Amino acid sequence: GGIRPGDRLATLRSLLAAGRLIRTIEVHSGFSALVVDKARAIGPDGREAAFDMLWSSSLTSSAIKGKPDIEVVDTTERVQIIEDVLEVTDKPVLYDGDTGGEKEIFRFTVRRLERLGISGVVIEDKRGLKQNSLFGTERQQQLEDVQVFCDKIRAGKRAQETTEFMIFARLEALIAGCGEDECIRRGLAYVREGGADGVMLHSKEKDPAELLSALRRWRKQMPEVPVVVAPTTYNVVTEAELHAAGANICIYANQLIRASYVSMLDTANKILEAGRSKEVDGQILPTKEMITLIDDHAGK
Repeated sequence: GGIRPGDRLATLRSLLAAGRLIRTIEVHSGFSALVVDKARAIGPDGREAAFDMLWSSSLTSSAIKGKPDIEVVDTTERVQIIEDVLEVTDKPVLYDGDTGGEKEIFRFTVRRLERLGISGVVIEDKRGLKQNSLFGTERQQQLEDVQVFCDKIRAGKRAQETTEFMIFARLEALIAGCGEDECIRRGLAYVREGGADGVMLHSKEKDPAELLSALRRWRKQMPEVPVVVAPTTYNVVTEAELHAAGANICIYANQLIRASYVSMLDTANKILEAGRSKEVDGQILPTKEMITLIDDHAGK
């Protein structure tokens, strides 16, 4: 992109100050970032809608390499994907930092992300071998000690070189089955004692009731502290409803990579079926358009 790292980094705080919901979607390659840049539609409110921010997901960064989501893809590999993304788009990026690792490591991650121009990092309050939260209580989800997690956030905040970079604490208490009270208690500690800039409320339930209830409770107690949500399982809820309940950032955390699987498998199967590729022409990007799309961005 044609934007300087410092300018890109500061964009998230400007968007938050504007007060509308920040629509965010995961990207896992330079090509997927080009797709998001192109995406436009007339939204439910009758106005043109586009994505405001990009999410670098650990799940999709692992999936693109055919690996499980257990922090096996390291920060260096993740950064390589992000660099491809940053080259083709001017949109701000939020980074999925898993648990953040040990606080001594997290300090370096923060500095590294800042230098790239990433606007913020989200770290989750779990410990032990990472298990994707969408497993919920099917896999053991161990919550980190509150003080240990506060120390980690503090270490990250102290390591920052800019004032704009943001650290969000992702609250896993609902996922672990510990309930709303524990979720709110932890969130308040991470902000008040740890110095987190915001929180991410996370749920794997299909019914959004618990998430919306926690969101409204958080808003009452912390009217100014930004909240991130990712309606992957509870996707019956609309952006307007989430915003009304107090959400600031809404992340579509893995839909693009899931869409690519269905589309690629269907195309591959149809080629096998027909013994040629002509039958799939109508459902794939024409070669010339693909080349033009990439060339146009390369010349930015």
